[in-house]
Amino acid sequence: MSRILVVDDDSVLQRTLRINLRARGHEVLLAGTGEEAVSGFVTGQPDLVILDLGLPDLDGVEVLRRLRRRSSVPVIVLSARQQADDKVEALDEGADDYVSKPFSIDELMARVRVALRRGTVEAEAPEPLRSEGLVLDFGAHAASRDGESVHLTPTEWRLLAELARHLGSVVPHGDLLKAVWGPSYSREHHYLRVYANQIRRKIETDPARPRHLVNEPGLGYRLSP
Repeated sequence: MSRILVVDDDSVLQRTLRINLRARGHEVLLAGTGEEAVSGFVTGQPDLVILDLGLPDLDGVEVLRRLRRRSSVPVIVLSARQQADDKVEALDEGADDYVSKPFSIDELMARVRVALRRGTVEAEAPEPLRSEGLVLDFGAHAASRDGESVHLTPTEWRLLAELARHLGSVVPHGDLLKAVWGPSYSREHHYLRVYANQIRRKIETDPARPRHLVNEPGLGYRLSP
């Protein structure tokens, strides 16, 4: 049984999610504000969080930041916001998936299953990578280049970790997108271009001539030691 924290100030939606999650064998914790979410997360230690962005006290993205300072537990964001910038910000701050309101309960339950599976896989961190002055410690989420600390966002860590699980081999675009962002993002190839460029600026000596994060045109990406 997985323990799931539902954070939403809509009591009707809370009740609907609680009924559906319990029917699938999950234990459900509820929070109606950002402060309750952080407190409930600390005391309840959930396996997954379903987080609405439109909370009455704190912005959902700020709640996400606070959760990510404590844990890498999977977080599915719910939001009525349709702007692409909101989605990118939530994913960049460490959300595992983003579901726009209104949504299908069956679709959300499918995403819950995927996020829980991904959380189990991510608990098995790849071996640290040390190459040409670059150090990536996936277990500690610590990175450095030539002795200088490098900050990577949670999404950047997930992307690199997935590549590290297939070190030296090409991971196809679709497989990488589904592993990092979820099954509904298999065609969002521009996500990979944006994040690959961000990561290269942080870990490569010469981002224009990457030696570690390599794009194989038409195929995918690989992480080279």
